[in-house]
This record gives sequence, C-alpha cells and structure tokens, in this order.
Amino acid sequence: MTERELCKLAIDAMGCAYAPYSRHTVGAALLSKSGKVYLGGNVENAAYSPTVCAERTAFVKAVSEGEREFLMLAVAGGKEQKISDACFPCGVCRQVMAEFCDPDFPVLVVTGEDTFERYTLSELLPHSFSL
Repeated sequence: MTERELCKLAIDAMGCAYAPYSRHTVGAALLSKSGKVYLGGNVENAAYSPTVCAERTAFVKAVSEGEREFLMLAVAGGKEQKISDACFPCGVCRQVMAEFCDPDFPVLVVTGEDTFERYTLSELLPHSFSL
C-alpha cells in the first residue's frame, strides 16, 4: 500500500466519526505488518473525557484482533468531514503509538485532498514515557 492510498483511507474514515459536539471529524488508517488496514474515527461523548480519538480507535481495533506490529499511520481531520489543515495526533495517541511502534514509525498527516506531511513518531513525541 502506498502512502497516498493510506491517506485516502484516512480521509474516507472521517466519515465514520461521531462528532456531534465539536463537528471536528478525524479519520485514521493504520497499516499493520500483516498488510491489513484498520480504520478509526473519533467518537465524542457529552461528558468529553470518554471521547476517543481516531488514532486510538484504529490501534485498539488492531490490537484487539491480535496485531502487534505496524508499518504506518495516516491521520486526516477537519470540520464537517472537510480537511481544513493538518490534524496531528494528540499526546495520548502519540504515547499509545509509542507502546507499539518504533521511534522511526511513519505518521502521515493529511493537509489536503492530495497532500500530506510525513513525520516519524520520535519527531512527534521526542521524549516518550517508557519503563
């Protein structure tokens, strides 16, 4: 799978988001080493703290199905399912990624319908917590 294809899946996954409060929809596409792609959308909650980000949704789906090795993640977000700008993973999502991914794990941040920026996990989370 190419980086562009994974970004397109992340854009499509924005349609799975449940964001009635902020209207900020986020989609994530996680490519596992086995070749399977796990999609996630953000799921908001009126109490706010139970809200789950798209990236964590994708990781939890994958891990709950036995996946433990990942090749790449793409993230897309914006108001009302329209990409408005780069949508970076939050700190909690970055730490979850650090649990399963090497520091050089690629994170593709969609910036437009056909554009994205490529980062490594260590660029996004330079001092992750570990035991």
